Amino acid sequence: MAMTKANIVEEVYKKVGFSKSQAAEIVETVFETMKETLEKGEKLKISGFGNFTPRDKKTRIGRNPKTGEAIEISARRVVTFKASPVLKAKMNEKAP
Repeated sequence: MAMTKANIVEEVYKKVGFSKSQAAEIVETVFETMKETLEKGEKLKISGFGNFTPRDKKTRIGRNPKTGEAIEISARRVVTFKASPVLKAKMNEKAP
């Protein structure tokens, strides 16, 4: 099961005690701030969680896997995520 924005709002509502509308506004504000930071090309670091880093990819040649035909893949900006050692350790504690 995937965690959705609605699930996050629900968790903030339960744990912090704000109204659902206040919790939704807080979550939306946090995500908007994160998006704005990344759109500006700035790195986003959340201590104990990880780093989000925007990266520009150049135009490159790829292949259509079905036909083998060469195609141009356009330049674009992507976001990479690297988990912090703290998060990695937590994830591995619960690993089967």
